[in-house]
Amino acid sequence: MAEEFVLAGAGFAALLLLLAIRCPIGLAMLIVGCVGYAHIVDTTRLLAYLKTTPFFLFANYTLSVIPLFILMGALAERGGLARDLFTAANALLGHRRGGMAMAVIGASAGFGAVCGSSVATTATFGRAALPELRRYGVAPGFAAGTVAVGGVLGILIPPSVILVVYAISTEQNIAKLFMAALVPGLMATGLYILAIALVVRRRPALCPAGARVAAAERRSALLRVIPVMLIAVVVVGGIYGGIFTPTESAAVGCAATLLVGLARRTLSARQVRESLQATAETTAMIFVILLGAEVFNAFLALSQAPDLLAMWVADQGFPPYGVLVAFLAVYILLGAVMDELAMMLLTLPVFFPVVTALDFGLTAEETAIWFGILVLVVVGIGLTAPPIGLNVFVVSGMARDVPMGAIYRAVLPYLATDFLRLALLIAFPALSLALVRALT
Repeated sequence: MAEEFVLAGAGFAALLLLLAIRCPIGLAMLIVGCVGYAHIVDTTRLLAYLKTTPFFLFANYTLSVIPLFILMGALAERGGLARDLFTAANALLGHRRGGMAMAVIGASAGFGAVCGSSVATTATFGRAALPELRRYGVAPGFAAGTVAVGGVLGILIPPSVILVVYAISTEQNIAKLFMAALVPGLMATGLYILAIALVVRRRPALCPAGARVAAAERRSALLRVIPVMLIAVVVVGGIYGGIFTPTESAAVGCAATLLVGLARRTLSARQVRESLQATAETTAMIFVILLGAEVFNAFLALSQAPDLLAMWVADQGFPPYGVLVAFLAVYILLGAVMDELAMMLLTLPVFFPVVTALDFGLTAEETAIWFGILVLVVVGIGLTAPPIGLNVFVVSGMARDVPMGAIYRAVLPYLATDFLRLALLIAFPALSLALVRALT
């Protein structure tokens, strides 16, 4: 057993070294995986493996859901749907103390239903909402922090690209994971709004109340968001109702978003071309990471270290919840210094067999789905947690006059609600699984 762990440990050490010298994560995993694979077997069998694996990996029909969801989000962003969502939410809530910040959270949740990317959601509302928040006197750090946290809802509210990758990596049902993510995503939205209410109650100057919008203007703003809400209902409801597969739902969502943008003349030919280009770039990045993870996972499988670790943990009689909390703590630490997709693909080959081997009083499939939601939550925490919350860096790049420290201080109350939500989801798995059990 010692030899297998030494080999796997050397692989992880080499991978971290490559990351330290700024090697792209996908390429780093591919290099280490190839070297480790060749060491365990031989170069000829490695070349034979590489001859077929990329084709069968990328020819997987399920993977087509990733570029489709990315394209839907890109079209929604350039078609002005995010701006319409914020305008409508602000018309309803902006006249309340803290209302404009609540409007960002509500609009981000709505946009998350048509965009499965956290960074895209953050960048979109950084452009659509941040100038308005600043114009109406919202404290710069609080405004930037709220936009950064709202972006996390882009992956928490289904559909989520992170969940799609998790499902493919662990061979789970994408639709069931989307079902399981809905309640935790809505919990996040509600707790973020509660955090805003508590913060502005103590410090009203952070987000003063705006002017009350006239009834006619409010109705007009609400009417403009009907198309995006219908798209969200069709995309998510179609999956939940079994009408569409996730891939079909993403295709329908893309077509609907494109038609709405063209009908309202908010999408030009240039913007459609930009959406396609952005989708191709993001998809290529994700696919390179997936290939690197596939080869690295094959090396780990040959070393047998993950299976041996799972057997060892099971034999030690460690408390299952203790092991789970330890793994989630590792995710939070890694999430502060590493890209969320890379972090998840790097750790799943080791963590997933161990977690699914433990007894939580759930079926194997329920344990896998529940763990996926917990991973999603801690990935979201890593996106805003110091010292390298990716969403914070995105917002900071758009609000260069706002000190990074001010943004991190603003996200602390939101992080407190994240840890509360994580504790509730760990203690009560039914919060994630109730909808799955009811609809399947």
